[in-house]
Amino acid sequence: MDEKALPGRLPERDRPWVMRTYAGHSSAAATNALFRRNLAKGQTGLSVAFDLPTQTGYDPDHELAVGEVGRVGVPVSQLGDARALFDGIPLAEMNTSMTINAPAMWLLGLYSTVATEQGAELSRCAGTTQNDIIKEYLSRGTYIFPPAASLRLTADVIAYTLREMPRWNPVNICSYHLQEAGATPVQEVGFALATAVAVLDTVRDSGQVPAERMGDVVQRISFFVNAGVRFVEEIAKMRAFGALWDEITRDRYGVEDPRQRRFRYGVQVNSLGLTEAQPENNVQRIVLEMLGVTFSRDARARAVQLPAWNEALGLPRPWDQQWSLRMQQVLAYESDLLEYPDLFAGSHVMTALVDGIVGGARVELAKVLDMGGVVAAVETGYLKSALVASLAQRRHRMEVGSDVVVGVNRFTGTEPSPLTAAGAEAVEQVDPAVEATAAESVRRWRADRDAAAVDAALTRLRATAATEENLMAATLECVRVGVTTGEWAGALRQIFGEYRAPTGLAGGAASGGGAELTALRARVAATARELGSGRLRLLVGKPGLDGHSNGAEQIAVRARDAGFEVVYQGIRLTAGQIVAAAVEEDVDLVGLSVLSGSHLAAVPAVLDGLRAAGRPDLPVVVGGIIPAPDAEQLRAAGVARVFTPKDFALTGIIDELVTVIREANDR
Repeated sequence: MDEKALPGRLPERDRPWVMRTYAGHSSAAATNALFRRNLAKGQTGLSVAFDLPTQTGYDPDHELAVGEVGRVGVPVSQLGDARALFDGIPLAEMNTSMTINAPAMWLLGLYSTVATEQGAELSRCAGTTQNDIIKEYLSRGTYIFPPAASLRLTADVIAYTLREMPRWNPVNICSYHLQEAGATPVQEVGFALATAVAVLDTVRDSGQVPAERMGDVVQRISFFVNAGVRFVEEIAKMRAFGALWDEITRDRYGVEDPRQRRFRYGVQVNSLGLTEAQPENNVQRIVLEMLGVTFSRDARARAVQLPAWNEALGLPRPWDQQWSLRMQQVLAYESDLLEYPDLFAGSHVMTALVDGIVGGARVELAKVLDMGGVVAAVETGYLKSALVASLAQRRHRMEVGSDVVVGVNRFTGTEPSPLTAAGAEAVEQVDPAVEATAAESVRRWRADRDAAAVDAALTRLRATAATEENLMAATLECVRVGVTTGEWAGALRQIFGEYRAPTGLAGGAASGGGAELTALRARVAATARELGSGRLRLLVGKPGLDGHSNGAEQIAVRARDAGFEVVYQGIRLTAGQIVAAAVEEDVDLVGLSVLSGSHLAAVPAVLDGLRAAGRPDLPVVVGGIIPAPDAEQLRAAGVARVFTPKDFALTGIIDELVTVIREANDR
């Protein structure tokens, strides 16, 4: 019997998804070389990671960029960088995804200009600008402008691509970061769809797109989704997403063609769920998470990028990325997964799971819409508070052991790992000279251009921003005359202003009255009495551009629950601002959270600032993704404690903070 004719098999295999690795670091030239190596290994699309200064609209020589250049992505400050980034890569033949949000219009302008210089027809260029600003206010923190102005930029990009780049996905609604920030599957679906509704309503109401073309807009909206290790639940979540998207686009926007209503999504499986402890276990986690978005043919991802096993330790090396790419290739080309129709059609279990998520997500979506939409839900703090509360509950389940994390809160005995035996060599190292080189490069770029043309382009950009005219044409002029990323964003800051998002700490629920926390509360109160103060005071600081605030917020919530008075001013602070707050608030301890890898620059700047302010006695602790050699350097510089992802027990961490305060006061 012909094996291909077995009952249940498809007459033809389903085509594999686009396979990407999320890549970018050091410089445009180094990232270009990495792209080329990955493409030679069988990667079928590009996924560009930008560094934090680029994501937040700063040039590499800006004060806030110190320590951040080239750390978590590639710095792109002007057209020359974009040319180097895509050098030798035919953009008309490549599907390119760019993880960029607040300055998405700017990066699209750089990309399209380079593509045109290559001789590509923009109508043939395929790819995605992430361009979902809402989740930035809730999780990643790389927003610049207020929500309404940001949505205006998103709508302008959508209208432009509809005319000029019809194969481009101008926005990628991201539930990925919502899950990392604490969202349950129900919240993830409901909140992401609320964002999609806000985007589509903004486009519809802008008057830039005729009503009869809303179906064309809908079919280019894509989603970027997280996949956790509970892979059966993740399959149900994706099927629920598809069902609700079909319903919303049909009923709210009148899209009649079911092909235009298809739920199109790409995936990065859960990176923050990876563990520093026994990191080899991350391989199994990544495979299970990949299955959650590939098993179900009717809800299969069309693009997948996987993290590397060592992302909880630092920046992955090319070999680590290759390992993750090979996981996708083995599943797609060696297994028989793509040979069958949907494996869950008719499953009573799956149907019940999907119906439960659909029903709950409808309730969440309706709640947000009743508030006036997702912008109102951001500005009032509702969404952020809901996520902080959900994450606090998730962390509590992990601490008490009801949620098992192998190697972290159970089965912690281990043999030494040969994968990490090389120490710092087990992750990619970023040359500290990269930052100085990038800063000098952008200064040379500014000196060599036509200053009058730049001034005229920026004047036009500001004038256009003050109207309702589409900003893409003015942006493209800025690209062509040599405006930099920081200058483009700076001009729009002058018109739109900057935004400080709610921290959501008010929504952090107390974690209960367990014996351990009860004992800690008594110790906190007793120490405060001994020191002659009403309450112990903790400043939680986020220096630099690192916007991943989930960990800092959970520390703040637990410290408050334990009886501390907590000072937390949110993300993106200079060392000077943190020092000023510490002195003004007369705190007992400063806790710094740095996940971007900039700790060796950001933390000493705070220590130096405290000494200059006459408070060298004020203890400082640090938490983040910090390799052991770096932790030793920080302790030698005067840091009292260093916490890393393996320190998951929040109550234990807060207890250690009390010890630090007592030691600093000779108690």
